[in-house]
Amino acid sequence: MTAAMRRLLVTGGSGFVGGHVRAACAPGGALADWEFVATPSGWDIRDEAAVQRVVADTRPDAVLHLAAQSFVPRSFENPRETFEINVLGTLNLVRSLTRGGFAGRMVFVSSGDVYGRVPEESLPVNEDYRPQPRNPYAVSKISAEELCLQWSRSEGLDVMIARPFNHVGPGQDERFVLPALAAQVVAIERGRQPAVIEAGDIDVTRDFTDVRDVVAAYAAMLGRGRSGATYVIGSGIERRVRDLLTELCALAQVAPQIHQDAAKLRPAEQRRMAADSAALQRDTGWAPAIAMNATLLDILEEARAKHEQ
Repeated sequence: MTAAMRRLLVTGGSGFVGGHVRAACAPGGALADWEFVATPSGWDIRDEAAVQRVVADTRPDAVLHLAAQSFVPRSFENPRETFEINVLGTLNLVRSLTRGGFAGRMVFVSSGDVYGRVPEESLPVNEDYRPQPRNPYAVSKISAEELCLQWSRSEGLDVMIARPFNHVGPGQDERFVLPALAAQVVAIERGRQPAVIEAGDIDVTRDFTDVRDVVAAYAAMLGRGRSGATYVIGSGIERRVRDLLTELCALAQVAPQIHQDAAKLRPAEQRRMAADSAALQRDTGWAPAIAMNATLLDILEEARAKHEQ
């Protein structure tokens, strides 16, 4: 690390994406010219005094705000907690930055989930489509977006909004679809499970992007993004979950039956999704670089490693 390196404060740095941000700050990574600065263990963004101390102690040159309650089912179970973390926590952060004389750039990580149910004729989704959130998590994210942009207008905060769609890769929790399917594929591969995959609705399509490409998008925004802009982040490719499961099975050389669990089917769910990241690509030059086959192999290898434990 050189004296010229800038300090990047990463809230939520211990999570799935945060781990890849830390890796990207290593030599050769997309954020190699940044020093990764994590928040302390046990830190709570709802504690305004604790947030102020972190800002004062770290004196960041930029902020990547990842910290959130991001599990949609939990946002229904406890919407107050979701709003306290995602909205009031963001308020604590921007107020602390202003009070601390912060003059750098902040990227607020929102979510493609803010768009809600999008008609197929409106695909692919870009920044011009009006958000219509359908769960407390998405409402909290759009609220925090507006808070950050208000802070930009009234307090001069240099901030941008990122709206990433589904990002996948090693390190993701098995509550999410591809790690969950990969765990079953490996169990079949190792003879620990009958050759039957239990799945939900795998005939929906989603725009999946490797998490490392998403982190590279955040790096591009920090370096070349337009202040006050909102950027959709996605691969631009619509992929059916069933096809990705087929590819996982082919990589593991297994041929299981697929059993769809009626309890996991959600008829009202978005059937198709694709994102349009043209604005981000135009302003920063970012484009996804990691092939989905490579992402799936990494997910599979991680599932194999877990089965060895």
